[in-house]
Amino acid sequence: MSDERRERRPRRRRRERRAGREAAQQEMHPISYDLPVYEFLDAGGVERLHQASMHILSEFGIDFYDEEVRGILGEHGADVRGDTVHFEPALIEEYVSKAPSQFTQLARNPDNSVVLGGNQIVFAPVYGPPFVLDLEGERREALLEDFVNFVKLSYLSPYIHHSGGTVVEPTDEPEDTRHLDMLFSHIKYNDKAFMGSVMSGENAADSVKMAEILYGEEEVRQHPALISLINVSSPRRYDERMLDALKIYARARQALVVTPFILAGAMGPTTIAGTLVQQNAEALAGIALIQMIEPGAPVVYGSFLTNVDLKSGAPVFGSPESQIGLYTSAQLARHYGLPFRGGGMFASSKIPDAQAAYESVMVMLPTVMARTNFVLHAAGWLENGLVSSYEKFVLDCEILGMLHTWAEGLDLSDEALALESIGEVEPGGHHLGTEHTMRHYRDAFYQAELFDYRSVEDWEDAGAEDTYARANKKVKELLASYEPPELDPAVEEELVDYVERRKVELRLT
Repeated sequence: MSDERRERRPRRRRRERRAGREAAQQEMHPISYDLPVYEFLDAGGVERLHQASMHILSEFGIDFYDEEVRGILGEHGADVRGDTVHFEPALIEEYVSKAPSQFTQLARNPDNSVVLGGNQIVFAPVYGPPFVLDLEGERREALLEDFVNFVKLSYLSPYIHHSGGTVVEPTDEPEDTRHLDMLFSHIKYNDKAFMGSVMSGENAADSVKMAEILYGEEEVRQHPALISLINVSSPRRYDERMLDALKIYARARQALVVTPFILAGAMGPTTIAGTLVQQNAEALAGIALIQMIEPGAPVVYGSFLTNVDLKSGAPVFGSPESQIGLYTSAQLARHYGLPFRGGGMFASSKIPDAQAAYESVMVMLPTVMARTNFVLHAAGWLENGLVSSYEKFVLDCEILGMLHTWAEGLDLSDEALALESIGEVEPGGHHLGTEHTMRHYRDAFYQAELFDYRSVEDWEDAGAEDTYARANKKVKELLASYEPPELDPAVEEELVDYVERRKVELRLT
């Protein structure tokens, strides 16, 4: 790159950010959750789980399938025995305490940067499905076009605060290069924060490089431009692929969500307490490792905990056990002073039906009441995470909008108490025409666009559409109305050049 081009970059970025603000479709506001947080356990219960987790770490250990990582752990005082690493409680507590309690992730539009931690709740879309339920009702393999569509839908929703990561797996692109197309799509078609790729160390390095092109190397070291998902291969092991990505991101000071993937009864015990202490030990070991690599690097304590159906072995979502696990996991994260990731619109159902709705809401209410800071899978999830559904995405966004309103709590201002209006209306009268009502009728209540509140006669006269049909129509309208946020042409050119060059290099290896 020429020196002149480097000098122009800061000016280009300032112009791009102004353009991003002007191009935003709807204002996005993450939830500031100031309501009382639901505490499932008392202090004694939290301490009992903590001590049981320390026993696992010191006596049983965690496997790390990476020689360099085991060397790092050993140098910092852990007891390395082959692949298995044992940690004394004081060592875990020392390094976990180095992680920040909250941090800001950059977005291309600065107004869309998000705070992770504290009282902030950030919603991100579904992550990982290889299939879609498309707008014709067909379950099929996901394509890059579907990936772009879900990125656009995330951009258009004021209730989705984050563009996410692998919103679907685009199976029409080569496996070794598709991460480049996904990253570029997040940057091109959305101006919210997005996630990095973790399929390999090379993918992680590409993610960091593209973030540096977008923001500048110095800026992404000050505030992370990426947040990436590190799944623990439960029970009690970190595999080579995840550790390769972890090392790249930690050294670049990019945020990591350390998430044990545990189904109680399969990868964890059949008791939720036993699964929780295993999860806690696994998560703390990874968080401590990150702080040994780069003290102060941003991390999120993650939980993906539900149970299996012991008759079939299939995952169960929306179960009461998973809700107990969610509440308690959030409490453990707060105990260690860490941001928390959990929850989502989880459903085992195969279509956006009543089962999908019940299961999703059963998870999302505890998610918000536990003040979950980063909610992956907040819209679009179906069939145990195998499918991203267009219609369920927009239906889920209706619930997210309701949760935004609910989380605001009760307004007790003089205007809200409305004593003047109450005094105006005679006993037996109505408030429909008062000045107070006229001041507030446009924004007094949440308006659910996809739910029907008409009489049955009016509903039948209008065609008797169910929510599935209305959601199908809404997705088509949104995608037809989409206009991309402006991206600086010089930055886009540099990103395209990098993607094309890396595709050639990866295909030659």
